[in-house]
Amino acid sequence: MIKFSHTLFALPFALSAMILAGRQSKLALGDILWILLAMTGARSAAMGFNRIVDAGIDGINPRTLAREIPSNRLSKTSAKIFVLLSSILFVFAAAMLGKLCFLLSFPVLFILFSYSYMKRFTFFSHIYLGFSIGLAPLGAWIAITDNFSWSILLLSLALMTYIAGFDILYACQDIDFDKKEGLFSVPVRFGVKKSLFIASVLHFFSFCFFLLIGAAFNLGVLYTAVAILIGLLFIFEHRLVKPDDLSNINIAFFHVNSLISIVLFLGILGDELIRVFK
Repeated sequence: MIKFSHTLFALPFALSAMILAGRQSKLALGDILWILLAMTGARSAAMGFNRIVDAGIDGINPRTLAREIPSNRLSKTSAKIFVLLSSILFVFAAAMLGKLCFLLSFPVLFILFSYSYMKRFTFFSHIYLGFSIGLAPLGAWIAITDNFSWSILLLSLALMTYIAGFDILYACQDIDFDKKEGLFSVPVRFGVKKSLFIASVLHFFSFCFFLLIGAAFNLGVLYTAVAILIGLLFIFEHRLVKPDDLSNINIAFFHVNSLISIVLFLGILGDELIRVFK
C-alpha cells in the first residue's frame, strides 16, 4: 500500500533544509535519525489515510482497482492500525526533536489527512497537496534551529509548486473518471491542454524559487549548475507528456521527478561541503 520509494519526492528537500539549517545550529546524528523517522511516519500515515478514504473511489476506477484495499489484499482495519502506528511514530519523533516540533506535529497531521477530502470540494486540491508536502523543509529547519526563517520558505515554495505541477500532470489520467464521479481537479475544470500549461507555469515558478534559494543562502557555482539542470529536467518532463499522448506520464511522474529531488539534495550537499572545506 505504501511505496517508500515515493518518499524521494519530499525527503531530499527536508534533508536539504537540514543541511542549510546546520549553518546556524550544530547537526547531531540523533536529530538526523529523528527527522528521517518523522518523515517516514508522516508520509506513511498520510498515504495510508488517503488509501482508506479513497477505497470506495479506487474500487470503481479501472486504474486503481488493483490497489491493496479495493482488491481485498488488505483490510481497512489493518490499514487503520498502520495509520495509527505511523502517526504515533511521527508525533514521537517530533517530540524527540523538541517541544515546538511536538506541538506542531498535530496541526501537521490534520493538514496531511485533510488533503484526502480536497478533490471532493475544489480543484485547488493539487495546490493543497503541494502545500502539505511543502511543510517538510520547514519542519526540518525548525527541528534543527528551533525557530522560523523566511529564507527556508523558498525551499518550501519550490517543493509546493513542484509537487502541485506534477500532480496536475498525474491527474490528467483520470479526467474522464473524475468527471463521471463529480470529483474536482484542474484537468476536469480546464481540460488536458490547459492543465499541461498550468503545470508548466507552476514548474516555472518552482525553477525560479530554486534560483532564489541560491541567492538567499549564498550558494555557489555548483548549486547554480544544479538549479539549471533541474530547469532542463522540467523541460524534459513536459516534453514527455502531450495533450493527445499521456502514455509517458508514469515516466515523468516517478522517474524524472525523483531525479529532480535527488539532484537538488546532491547540489546543496556538494555546495555545502565545498564551503566547509574551502
